[in-house]
Amino acid sequence: MAFKDECGVFGIGPELEASRQTYLGLYALQHRGQEAAGICSRDQGRLHLHKGQGYVADVFTESTLDRLPGDGAIGHTRYSTTGGNVASAAHPFLVEGRFGQIALCHNGTLTNTEELRNRLIQEG
Repeated sequence: MAFKDECGVFGIGPELEASRQTYLGLYALQHRGQEAAGICSRDQGRLHLHKGQGYVADVFTESTLDRLPGDGAIGHTRYSTTGGNVASAAHPFLVEGRFGQIALCHNGTLTNTEELRNRLIQEG
């Protein structure tokens, strides 16, 4: 059986310049996913997101990191097992919840998203 990497997931907080620390964490996890990279930071209750296809060093520049302020961040490097190498599959995802935006990233495949969404809506 051949070894296969899976997505890289990194989170930090509270930490000064959390997005830069997350960038370094993703750079160290680059071997776990080379198709896309993304960071979402939190600054005073607001979320800031940047993601794109390619290597960590190609997706992020000093300028993009400057636009990710805050003391908390999550990041992701993508290794697709389903869904292909498409921009819409890059993480983190921002979703609108009842109490505001939520950022999330994960490793794996959710095959019952519609069922889960309906259940969560029903439960409030």
